[in-house]
Amino acid sequence: MQTLRLLFRNTPIKILVLAAALALAPRWANAEALLLVEADSGKVLEAQNATYPWYPASVTKLMTAYVTLKAVKDGKVSLDTLVTVSPTAASQSPSKMGYRPGTQLTIDNALKMMLVKSANDMAVVLAEGIGGSIDGFSIMMNETAQKLGMTQTSYVNPNGLPADGQITSARDLAILARAIIRDLPEYEYFVHIPSIRYGRRVVQNFNRLIGRYPGADGFKTGFICASGYNLVASATRNGKRLIAVVLGASSGQMRAVRAIQMLDRGFNTNQLTWLKAPLGNVEQLVPIDATPPNLRDDMCSGRRHRPASDDDEETIAGAEGETTGGTLLAGLQAPAQKPSEILAAAAAPSEPVVVYTGPTRTGAALIAAVAADADAQTPPRHRGKKAHVAARKDAKPATRTAAKSDAETKPGAKAAESKPAAARHAAAKPDAGAKSTEKASSDAATKPKPKAAAKPKTAGKPAPKDG
Repeated sequence: MQTLRLLFRNTPIKILVLAAALALAPRWANAEALLLVEADSGKVLEAQNATYPWYPASVTKLMTAYVTLKAVKDGKVSLDTLVTVSPTAASQSPSKMGYRPGTQLTIDNALKMMLVKSANDMAVVLAEGIGGSIDGFSIMMNETAQKLGMTQTSYVNPNGLPADGQITSARDLAILARAIIRDLPEYEYFVHIPSIRYGRRVVQNFNRLIGRYPGADGFKTGFICASGYNLVASATRNGKRLIAVVLGASSGQMRAVRAIQMLDRGFNTNQLTWLKAPLGNVEQLVPIDATPPNLRDDMCSGRRHRPASDDDEETIAGAEGETTGGTLLAGLQAPAQKPSEILAAAAAPSEPVVVYTGPTRTGAALIAAVAADADAQTPPRHRGKKAHVAARKDAKPATRTAAKSDAETKPGAKAAESKPAAARHAAAKPDAGAKSTEKASSDAATKPKPKAAAKPKTAGKPAPKDG
């Protein structure tokens, strides 16, 4: 004790104050922002770091969807309105659809791609289509945020890719989720589509509660290194809808586990509400003026290097047993099924929603549009291989036999012929390779000369891969 007295007596007061402040500050490497509210009333059921500023990542796209769908509801545009992929949109970092500049598609399809695949290029396509530019749409986003009471939020882009001025909080995201439910009930299905099919590919919603957690019906995931793994989720049971916000989780698995834990407590503790300290309404939560925590070193440095994608299947050992500390009821009642068991189960069967490029189509025209997108996804080397097979079928056996005999008796002549053809093939583009193979097939069928018949064997090699 005497040693402690001497230590404090000889320590400057400023250092002691600083040490105390550091001890009370959140340990962002191990902390998250968590919030659970009732969708109808806005009543706060749980809150932990709920008003600390945070980088939103792809949950930004909820505001992009809100502004876009408000424009649809107000009659300024329609879901059938065509929007165009610009060079700026095409240059966005993944996750994206990857369409070339000039590609057109409807607002309806762009929304579905953005919300299910979290396509960054589609967010820009919508922003430019509604606001004229990224900056113009960002102004619309910020004006909307202020009208909704999202006082801790600012936007500089429509997709949530890293930017210092892109800030929100768990409080503000819960307010936005409530606004989507309240103001856009006829378009709410956009936020709980289980999967989409574009061409040959099927993409599942990154919100893993959809189709697994009973009653799950929204909203959106997000991830960048600075923010960690984010999730705005909702579920409805017996007419009661809850909204859970998780910011800064250590993995895609953990953010889903945290949301399930909160939702379970919210649905299962009505009989013990008298034990809870009143937390008021979500709009009444007091914002904290601070700098958003930057989790880059914890999320993406060293061995934990991660791509900027929401798709993360990492399972955190023991996650189900951890409590959040955001409520007096945390851990009092064990759920009937562990979160990890819910997430490990296969999603409920559902038919993927078909998305496509071009104008709105139905019936045979829709089938043709989907087929065209599928054909565009076929790598050129595959088309070249099919052409080579066709060439071999068309060529006569006698011609191939004559070519073989010619090659065996005059190897020097064969080498002199095939080398230039191979060089020309290697230099050709993938599509050109397929065409040259088809031409060789035609020549072989019409002019069965020994030397001409030897060319399909060389020219029929798979076309070179792209890039």
